[in-house]
Amino acid sequence: MNYSKLTLSVALSCGLLMACSEPAPLTQTPAKQEQTAGPKLVEGMESRLDIYHPVDLTADLSDLSDRQKQMIGYLIEASRIMDDLFWKQAFGGNKQEFLASLERSDIRDFADINYGPWDRLNGDKPFLTGFAEKPPGAQFYPADMSKAEFEAAEFDNKTGLYSMVVRNPDGSLKAIPYSEYFKSELTDAAALLRKASTLAEDESFAGYLNMRADALLSDNYQPSDMAWMEMKSNPIELVIGPIETYEDQLYGYRAAFESYVLLKDLAWSERLAKYAAFLPELQKGLPVEDAYKQEMPGANADLNAYDVIYYAGHSNAGSKTIAINLPNDEQVQLEKGTRRLQLKNAMRAKFDHILMPIADLLMVPEQRGHITFDAFFANTMFHEVAHGLGIKNTLNGSGTVREALKEHASALEEGKADILGLYMVQQLLEKGEITEGTLEDYYVTFMAGIFRSVRFGASSAHGKANMIRFNFFKEHGAFSRNEQGLYEVNMDKMQSAVDALSNKILTLQGDGDYQGVATLVEEKGLIGEELAADLARLTEADIPVDITFKQGKDVLGL
Repeated sequence: MNYSKLTLSVALSCGLLMACSEPAPLTQTPAKQEQTAGPKLVEGMESRLDIYHPVDLTADLSDLSDRQKQMIGYLIEASRIMDDLFWKQAFGGNKQEFLASLERSDIRDFADINYGPWDRLNGDKPFLTGFAEKPPGAQFYPADMSKAEFEAAEFDNKTGLYSMVVRNPDGSLKAIPYSEYFKSELTDAAALLRKASTLAEDESFAGYLNMRADALLSDNYQPSDMAWMEMKSNPIELVIGPIETYEDQLYGYRAAFESYVLLKDLAWSERLAKYAAFLPELQKGLPVEDAYKQEMPGANADLNAYDVIYYAGHSNAGSKTIAINLPNDEQVQLEKGTRRLQLKNAMRAKFDHILMPIADLLMVPEQRGHITFDAFFANTMFHEVAHGLGIKNTLNGSGTVREALKEHASALEEGKADILGLYMVQQLLEKGEITEGTLEDYYVTFMAGIFRSVRFGASSAHGKANMIRFNFFKEHGAFSRNEQGLYEVNMDKMQSAVDALSNKILTLQGDGDYQGVATLVEEKGLIGEELAADLARLTEADIPVDITFKQGKDVLGL
């Protein structure tokens, strides 16, 4: 399942009968304290500035026509607008003034990667002086709003994915749709998508671009999601709009703007096409009671490999996404299934520069040969496929799993996808449908991957999911650690631990058990002293935590 900030303005009513001609200022502002000088680096944060390994984000464009290359230019320009909107949602201050106030280029670069003064891979701790902790609701809600106030309030679109919560002049709360709140920027982005559509050589892609432009201006994304699911032959791909809800750590209700511009890898995609057909059969075999697997996923989902040529907004913040599973709309998922996009060039960069060095430092020599790119690719791929398994609606009638589990929904869903991805691998290996490698390859590569992802920190849904899984596996003896601080996977106990954790997560989701998930996160979403020391060894060895991209039209030679 991987992340531009100016002072916002909203059109508030001037009175009962007349509308304002000028927008009023946004009530949310960054949690910044008074200071006379520009922000400085917080003491002890110097080593954090080098945790990202720079990678040129390139791809082979030689097979594209001049029209297609021109179209990519428009798609990148529209993506930059998504980047600006995400700055506003995440930080809320003036991006250019904020970055200009930082005297060192390496600090500016780190702030740019993090979309603000908070270290996304270090529990969102402020790394600049003069800033308080990051608001869990980012800028989606007024800075002075409490959860008690929100939950007691009654107003339209209260839990809406595509709205900002602000205060009325009398102090009460209301939600303003993104299409109104960000009208100027979204109008520009929609115009760029329409220009791009005139250059598209694939008719279905041209239609999708126009429908997505409509969605930006109406907040009705479902029709374009349906159309996106029906596209099959377009070599150029665009994922754009308010999509994931991870940035809203207060409730997980509101979606953040992001964008990906992608090129399909036809050869790799052909290899992957067969796996989605197994979803209904695998759903029936899930290690949980029948009531928790009664929703049958569609078998017509697409599974494709891509090279990314541009990231923007949420997808570019902090840790970089290497696979996508969309749409998130539960109705679209049940009617059309989902599409899983494996971002091959980004995945390869993380494998080469991060995963292999981690394995050399933390895994026993006897198992290092089981860590392969094919297993890393497959584990990541089946993570995305596994989002389609399980249950989307609670059994007790309390709405969707996302609504019931609130701010914990994303972390548990990522945990589900990770563990059910392993379940899928072992099932398909037994059926002979996966012919590359052995189960040990996938288990050992998965174990090394936990060390990679757990470094994303407690503020990341993926990081929380990995901490929970690491501690669960430890309790079940799925791995051991020797006196030299090297880890070894226990194959038999790993398989039973996978089944046990799968059962626990699926049950919590089906029950909509908010308190049960909160307890799980509180008890197991923690990094113990021993693991913290091992992760410190990775830092001492200068192994990057993640990658960052040099990207854009210049890098692509456009």
